[in-house]
Amino acid sequence: MIILLYVSCLMCGCAGGPSQEKMAIVFYNCENFFDTVDDPLRDDDEFTPWGKYQYTRRMYLQKLHNMAIVLQSMGGEEGPVLIGLAEIENNTVLNDLVQQPEIAGKGYSYQWYDGPDARGVDVALLYDPIRFVVIESEPLHVPLDSGRTRDILYVQGVLAGDTVHVLVNHWPSRRGADGQSAGRRAAAAKVCRDAMTTIWQERPGAHIIVMGDLNDNPADSSISKVLGVAASLSGIRNETLYNPFAAMYARGEGTEAYMGQWNLFDQVMVSGGMRYAGAGIYRPPFLQSRLKGYEGTPKRSFISHRWVNGYSDHFPVVLYLYKK
Repeated sequence: MIILLYVSCLMCGCAGGPSQEKMAIVFYNCENFFDTVDDPLRDDDEFTPWGKYQYTRRMYLQKLHNMAIVLQSMGGEEGPVLIGLAEIENNTVLNDLVQQPEIAGKGYSYQWYDGPDARGVDVALLYDPIRFVVIESEPLHVPLDSGRTRDILYVQGVLAGDTVHVLVNHWPSRRGADGQSAGRRAAAAKVCRDAMTTIWQERPGAHIIVMGDLNDNPADSSISKVLGVAASLSGIRNETLYNPFAAMYARGEGTEAYMGQWNLFDQVMVSGGMRYAGAGIYRPPFLQSRLKGYEGTPKRSFISHRWVNGYSDHFPVVLYLYKK
């Protein structure tokens, strides 16, 4: 049944069209979602009108519109209840995004902290404040030998009558020596895992959602071993994460393509006690490139330094939970 839901999602170009009994949880790497203002404390010069991308106010407004269209088209009539975002520069971008006409009627609020990333990109969580009531939130720092990387956003709230703990991630990239970059992602995975362990020690069986651009595939050790996720629901314990995207990756599916190779870096995982109802990669035709040599890959905003009025270099992912 889960497989049928996923196949239907891909064939019809929608996010699965969930019924009123399901809630959509989305994660989306928005690819360099900057405003046009130079922040003297961040390395954001390339995304200014005088930078190498010649990023103008017109482009920024179009980027806002494009991102809002994607979010509007997901999650059925109610829209997603939770939306994790990556590569967000600041709260100016978030304030402008939630006010876009396509999604303004949803009344989304957000949780965000200004983190230590040199370029100034952070993660954030948009949420429907009627369906998800925030209790507390904080950034979780990821210490590295070479400094710090992007924080993990922790948000605790009430969803459909249950207390839920959400961890939004954007782990270190694959730049540099493979072993070194893998170690940085393992460090981020350990911070995430330690947070889950603490939650379960204080609240046995607590519901946890982990989402993000992990810059690793489901089979990589940072996810399969450090996080200790399960690739099947069969016999899963409440205090174990289930990763439905592991099976998709095994079938050759992906959310991001690099040099002709698909990666499935973007994932949403839930603890075993949650009411899982399906998951999929959201890739309707309008999000896919038609350029020769790039057919079927995400239609990104820029190719090289040229604006092409796309969306992101990643496809978003969606996971459904039953309400009852």
